Amino acid sequence: MTTTSTKTELQSFAEDVRSGLESSPKSLSSKYFYDDEGSRIFQEIMKLPEYYLTRCESEIFQRQAAEIYDAFKHENASFDLIELGPGDGSKTALLIDHFLKQSADFTYVPIDISAEALRLLSEHFQAKFPDLIIKEKNGDYFRVLETLKETSAERTKIVFFLGSNIGNFRRDESIEFFQRLSSAMSKDDLLFIGVDLQKDPRVILRAYDDPSGVTSEFNLNLLKRINRELDANFAIENFMHYASYHPTDGAARSYLISRERQTVKIGALGQSFDFAQWEPIYMEISQKYTLGMLEELAEKSGFRIVKNFFDSKKYYTNSLWKAV
Repeated sequence: MTTTSTKTELQSFAEDVRSGLESSPKSLSSKYFYDDEGSRIFQEIMKLPEYYLTRCESEIFQRQAAEIYDAFKHENASFDLIELGPGDGSKTALLIDHFLKQSADFTYVPIDISAEALRLLSEHFQAKFPDLIIKEKNGDYFRVLETLKETSAERTKIVFFLGSNIGNFRRDESIEFFQRLSSAMSKDDLLFIGVDLQKDPRVILRAYDDPSGVTSEFNLNLLKRINRELDANFAIENFMHYASYHPTDGAARSYLISRERQTVKIGALGQSFDFAQWEPIYMEISQKYTLGMLEELAEKSGFRIVKNFFDSKKYYTNSLWKAV
């Protein structure tokens, strides 16, 4: 997601900030992490030795591309590979490269709310894969999927939702999200999702609280964005990043903690917000799953699990689901 620019987007941003800071406990939506600077910092996070998630998913694609392709083509020789929020597409490129070498009959359909992100991805992929058919779609995931359901019913749709993005939803939100996906898909369409699994709690915690402070920089960048786009006066040095992981519910959570008693003004809202010393702002959840939780999620969302692909440490799975 690029930096907010339109009046409507700024209004939505401002209202979400108002709602979050008026709530108890205070919160800020993680969907606003990814302005241009936030996206740049997240690219750094993915390269950190502590951040295992990207490496695990890449390993699965590198080592099991043939098995993944076999699972896809078993359903239909021709398919549309539809990716929700593809980012830079670096992991998906590993599969696309294999598919093209197998002369697979498929079209790549990336969907994103950012037209600029899609343009950059398409240019990169067209240069890297001259034979790839790309049909980028700019807009809301579900609206685009409904359109595709109407116009390409004869081809199997394989929807990608990678990077453990489902971990950013609460349990009820994840069921609702997948139910909406299911309703926008035809029977026998496939869903391919990246899921971070429960493991040694210390391994998980280090991924969200790296000693070099890049994750801290990433979270604090949202305050800088509010300052810049909403005319606020957050003193960044007065807040600190804090991460926790609770094995009882399998959730990593991140916060920004107010180091002192302070008041922050947000000009775009015409409001001030008081912070007590050590008061937290809840920023993000990163849910970790067991295989049992994953099966329950699929069943309640209108899918059944076809196959799970694991990395060598079984830290992570890419799970293939069929709409039923």
